[in-house]
Amino acid sequence: MFDRRLLRNFDWLFFFIVIVVCAVGLINLFSASYQTGLSVFKKQLLWFALGIAAALFISFFDFKTLERYTSHMYVASILLLVIALIFGKEVSGSKSWISLGKHITIQPSELAKISIVLAIAKFYQGDFEVRPYGILDLVKPLLLVSLPLILVMLQPDLGTTLMILLISGSLVIFMGVRIKSIALLVILIIGLSYPTWHYFLKGYQRERIETFLDPSRDPLGSGYNALQSQIGAGSGKFFGKGFKKGSQTQLRFIPEQHTDFIFSVLAEEWGFIGGFLTLLLYFLIILWIVDTASLAKDKFSMIVSLGIASIFFWHALINVGMVTGLLPVMGVPLPLLSYGGSSLLTAMLGVGIVLGIRMRRLPVTKEEIAL
Repeated sequence: MFDRRLLRNFDWLFFFIVIVVCAVGLINLFSASYQTGLSVFKKQLLWFALGIAAALFISFFDFKTLERYTSHMYVASILLLVIALIFGKEVSGSKSWISLGKHITIQPSELAKISIVLAIAKFYQGDFEVRPYGILDLVKPLLLVSLPLILVMLQPDLGTTLMILLISGSLVIFMGVRIKSIALLVILIIGLSYPTWHYFLKGYQRERIETFLDPSRDPLGSGYNALQSQIGAGSGKFFGKGFKKGSQTQLRFIPEQHTDFIFSVLAEEWGFIGGFLTLLLYFLIILWIVDTASLAKDKFSMIVSLGIASIFFWHALINVGMVTGLLPVMGVPLPLLSYGGSSLLTAMLGVGIVLGIRMRRLPVTKEEIAL
């Protein structure tokens, strides 16, 4: 059973903006993979179709249903992370992928971001007190986050670890934390920085941070990708070199240009104007999701909306900062634009949840029909 008004409340404009960004990503990926047989483009096209179907499907789930099955999804994501850690496929020194066949892999740590947001939202939904939280009050949400966080760190995946911290931290701070608690956490982070740097970070991870501080220290080694992405992005100037005409892209100076450095392809071929308009679309998507939070009918759907907004915000900020040299290279994809089925599917699931919340922002009528 569903209300006919849900279809009338479907936000076609928001969905259209998301599709436009996906289309830009596919066009960009076509150019980035043109010299290598378009295999990644064809795979992404299939993931795009699956993502649209997943977004539309989950949009018709009531947020109460999502809340009811949040624990199941959280446990499932933990199990997938354990499977990836034990039996996962190792790529670039990280066991983050599960093979589902010869040509299909999924990255559980990407999908886990949605379940973490849902778990945090469910915790705060059950807490009816409106107050600034202290350290002891945050033990349960910290435990909810720490379990998947540790599993991702063991893979190891520095970029996804940082994303989980930023996304969950944004939600916790939004819900209210005492100033003394924030100060204590900052002191704790500073105190842990030394042992983390010397004993927990891998050699290549330390190298990335050192290269960020001075990319020219190893221009043909660890600093190569960062320098080449900056050259590509800057060489596009205002209007760009044109579709399939970027020298950095077509000569494949950047090995990961279809994933982490996809924005450099966009900036080189479409210039400042293309990059600006694309970022404007991301800004509209994030603004739309934040607006959804303001229209939400309960605390759970409000927090989930803010969590999904933070996923888009932090990924876009860090990826673009990484490509332009403002931030260190951390292996963070750009949602909807970078190649990667798990990343695209996660983003589209988030879009579907937001669409579902927006469809239910108005009072429900009694006019129901059977499916």
